[in-house]
Amino acid sequence: MEQRVPKPHPTESQDESYQFIDGDLSRGLIILCDHAENTIPERFAQLGLEDEILRRHIAYDPGAKGVATRLAELLGAPALLTRFSRLLIDPNRGPRDPTQIMQISDSVIVPGNIGLTPEQRAERQDTFYRPYHEAIDALIDQGTEAGRVPALLAIHSFTPAWKGVPRPWHATVLWDKDGRLPQPLLAGLTAEEDIVSGENVPYSGELEGDTLNRHGTRRGVAHALIELRQDLLGTDQQQEEWAERLARIVRSVMENPAVAESLGQRIYTGGAKDRIEGQPAPGKTGGSGGVETEEARASGSDGQTGIGEALRTELEAATFRRLRDHLRERTDVQNIDMMDLAGFCRNCLSRWYMEAAAAEGVGLSKDEAREIVYGIAYEEWKTKYQK
Repeated sequence: MEQRVPKPHPTESQDESYQFIDGDLSRGLIILCDHAENTIPERFAQLGLEDEILRRHIAYDPGAKGVATRLAELLGAPALLTRFSRLLIDPNRGPRDPTQIMQISDSVIVPGNIGLTPEQRAERQDTFYRPYHEAIDALIDQGTEAGRVPALLAIHSFTPAWKGVPRPWHATVLWDKDGRLPQPLLAGLTAEEDIVSGENVPYSGELEGDTLNRHGTRRGVAHALIELRQDLLGTDQQQEEWAERLARIVRSVMENPAVAESLGQRIYTGGAKDRIEGQPAPGKTGGSGGVETEEARASGSDGQTGIGEALRTELEAATFRRLRDHLRERTDVQNIDMMDLAGFCRNCLSRWYMEAAAAEGVGLSKDEAREIVYGIAYEEWKTKYQK
């Protein structure tokens, strides 16, 4: 039975936050487009940026809106698309993510984002960010109440090259822990003989607090993100062709009875600590299948996360190594930019490492600690990479 979605009665803030495309929720799918537009309301004076900058990828995902809109029409699915530039506030970042409001993006200084007061940041949250995410939650709730948890499919686009390095993929699928939707989508893309597909490239699908982590992983909702290369979306005709291709692939996935049944359930894959407040435990909504390995592995639980002290230490050490290795790879990210945006840099990590060692009676010099973090001598790193 077709389940049309009541069109919201938007407030002024919702008008500025998102566009709603009506569709049939019983199809089991919601289309999202986080970076649909480069619109900045007049009161923000373009954040002090020239028109040319706002046409670049740092302001939005070119071509993604056209594909998402047409894909929703072809599938008869509801869709939510943002109506503001990611430079105002990035809806695909968590509320506490320091990159949610960028002061520097791809070497471009954003004057209108520098020195914001807490009140100014809160105004952007309330006007642009929250209405969009509340609308996503509302659609998920409507579908769930009608008996089928809708899957989420986000459409993004990426530049054909980064830092002079070409990106060969035409279309990629990003995902983290839940493979119910990404894996059959990947299979469908791989079967297309005339395109180059990829998995978790050119970005990782693992980003704490992003749209799909918030509404998918934490709520047990099946989800996937499709990235399309921007030079393949330059015209309306190209966007139409990609929408038709994706509609054919998505339709074949959704019409597979076994896959559709799995997608229509809540299955938690992120552990107890990832589940948002108020959401049921695995097996209580939409059947079984929850994977909560932390609880199964823990010994000496702390009573809150179910993680024992020994395992907690292992996880924290692994997290540090992941951060250290990431910073070693991203030599293009300057320490001064990190300090401006996040209040710490590689040298801070080095100092904290040295202080932790001292607390355990291990003597490390500043240079030794820095080499542990940088992977090479600090002076050598500065010569090679500091701008």
